[in-house]
Amino acid sequence: MDALATVTYAGTKKNLVESQMVADQPAIDGQKVKVVLEFPRDTDPFLKSTVKAAEAAIKYHCGKDVEVEIVTEFKSKPRPAVEQLLPGVKNIIAVSSGKGGVGKSTVSANLAIALARLGYRVGLLDCDIFGPSVPKMFDIEDARPYAVKVDGRDLICPIEQYGVKVLSIGFFVSPTTATLWRGGMATSALKQLIADADWGELDYFILDTPPGTSDIHLTLLQTLPITGAVIVSTPQQVALADARKGIDMYSNEKVNVPILGLVENMAWFTPAELPENRYYIFGHEGCKQLAEEMKVPLLAQIPLVQGICDSGDQGRPAALSVDTMTGQAFLNLAQAVITVVNRRNKEQPPTTIVGMHK
Repeated sequence: MDALATVTYAGTKKNLVESQMVADQPAIDGQKVKVVLEFPRDTDPFLKSTVKAAEAAIKYHCGKDVEVEIVTEFKSKPRPAVEQLLPGVKNIIAVSSGKGGVGKSTVSANLAIALARLGYRVGLLDCDIFGPSVPKMFDIEDARPYAVKVDGRDLICPIEQYGVKVLSIGFFVSPTTATLWRGGMATSALKQLIADADWGELDYFILDTPPGTSDIHLTLLQTLPITGAVIVSTPQQVALADARKGIDMYSNEKVNVPILGLVENMAWFTPAELPENRYYIFGHEGCKQLAEEMKVPLLAQIPLVQGICDSGDQGRPAALSVDTMTGQAFLNLAQAVITVVNRRNKEQPPTTIVGMHK
């Protein structure tokens, strides 16, 4: 025990004895020593280095001829296999775009709220690790999720707002500090938000993905059987060129996630004082033409209205007001998504996760 007290566990900055990680009194049989170390979870990043340090400390303090056996146990049960993740979730919808700035998070937030207002159980995961915006859009920037014990595992409890269960890395990092993480750290954090959270029973699980095609998208595809993807774009040709890449990412034969349809955001500008007027400042029906070309549904055309921007900044998304033009547009989008998801589930087999290949 004195030898183990010289080993510092990086997770607590205290030694193994102070951290109460020595589960039982070490068992000694002649020159054989057996130690049981209890770690917080099976994915502990300091596990291997701590075990090696403990073994070295025992040999150093007790003799180099000592045979050391270290057994590891975990306070939480192991994370379930990928195939068993989110067993209570019926449909997983990835809201994606080829480029940034097309309003993908706005569509994700309003779609989630509209589905909840229609009576469905909805979860929303902000998958943008480097630029999370969902906490602000839901007016929950100061929220801090707590842990709950479920079947012996400590799980993150999502924040519930406007009838939607919400999780974002924005709850755990400073809103004014850049998240300077390598890809591996970002994907590991994303996996925790998926697998180590108490999402419970959901009819629709909305994934607000980051722009482009990246490690984050590949992690989602290798972790979750995504029911289908909703592609968001503006009518602008530059945005449509990137939207094609987003469509290809999901629909290519190695991934094979169905494209549920396209959403044309900022389809036209309508000034508040002239609600009947339409000004096509980003192009005219570019998404509609792309949908026809790719043979996928055009789910909605969302106008560019000052109120959508203001409501998002104020944490009161437009879908909360169904008596407005924009609120009705997002309600129509939700109903269209329900229709295409039901058709997809009836006509196509369940999506399988993307396998990992060397």
